[in-house]
Amino acid sequence: MSSLDKIKVLISKDIELFHKEYKIALNSNVRLINSITNYIVKNRGKEIRPTLTLISARVCGDPTQNTYRAAAMMELLHVATLIHDDIVDDAQMRRGEPSIKSIWKNKVSVLMGDFILSKALINMVGLKDFDALDLISVTAEKLSAGEILQIEKSLTKTMQKKVYYEMINQKTASLIAASCELGAITTTKTDKDRKAMYEFGENLGMAFQIKDDLFDFLGSENITGKDSSGDVKKNMLTLPLIYALQKSSGLKKIRLRLLVHKKNKTSKNINEIKGIINDLGGFEYAKKQLNQFSNMAKDSISHFDESKFKQSLIDIVDFNASRVS
Repeated sequence: MSSLDKIKVLISKDIELFHKEYKIALNSNVRLINSITNYIVKNRGKEIRPTLTLISARVCGDPTQNTYRAAAMMELLHVATLIHDDIVDDAQMRRGEPSIKSIWKNKVSVLMGDFILSKALINMVGLKDFDALDLISVTAEKLSAGEILQIEKSLTKTMQKKVYYEMINQKTASLIAASCELGAITTTKTDKDRKAMYEFGENLGMAFQIKDDLFDFLGSENITGKDSSGDVKKNMLTLPLIYALQKSSGLKKIRLRLLVHKKNKTSKNINEIKGIINDLGGFEYAKKQLNQFSNMAKDSISHFDESKFKQSLIDIVDFNASRVS
């Protein structure tokens, strides 16, 4: 049993109530929609975001009905973005199974992503909490802006580290940060606790994306369920590659740029890119940044009293740093 599974056992009753809200939110009178939502539920992922909402609520107080609605909303937002991402990326696999895009094709997938997004908005209104509405609205804007920024930079094939950090803050960290702060918003009025939970989630989200960047180069397709080196093949610039491009010089810089700009990269090309990145310390740099953001996440919640729930948040940070998928 992984550390994440152990955490879910600790909050099993909360998870059960979240699942109830989630299934209610996904329900429809349209048969095709229910077929797709059943597929989504059957092949659901780790549910890290709603789990973070629930644990954050436990750290700050006692969960309320709004906590479970907020947790469901975070998962709905996440799933909607994944469906749309797979269309943009032309991804055939998701979590080791055929993606919704590959089964139901683009038209249905776009509409399905929109349907789930609308369900998230309905849940959001149901919270009847202005602070929560404000947070989620800003987060939704950041998610879209981050994805568009990534596409823009993939077309120009140029990105500085500063822009990279801005991008992953928007497209990944913002949703994880909102998940954590919503747990606080639904249980406490203390601004210090809310801010701490947001900062915890933001730093965890940054570490989460950097870990995914490392997976793209170093992960096994059989384990991660994703196309190995998929980001590189699609000309997406990730942290190890950005670092290598900035550190390279002379013939090595020319060669690396040629490989990055090549449209149809072969396995030999990918391995050569990996070799250059490794030689220039790109992977080592990314691992150091992963550890730095992980430590910052832990520091963000240092003022909370020691508890099994606070320890669970720390365990999630460690789980991310050591996960293999």
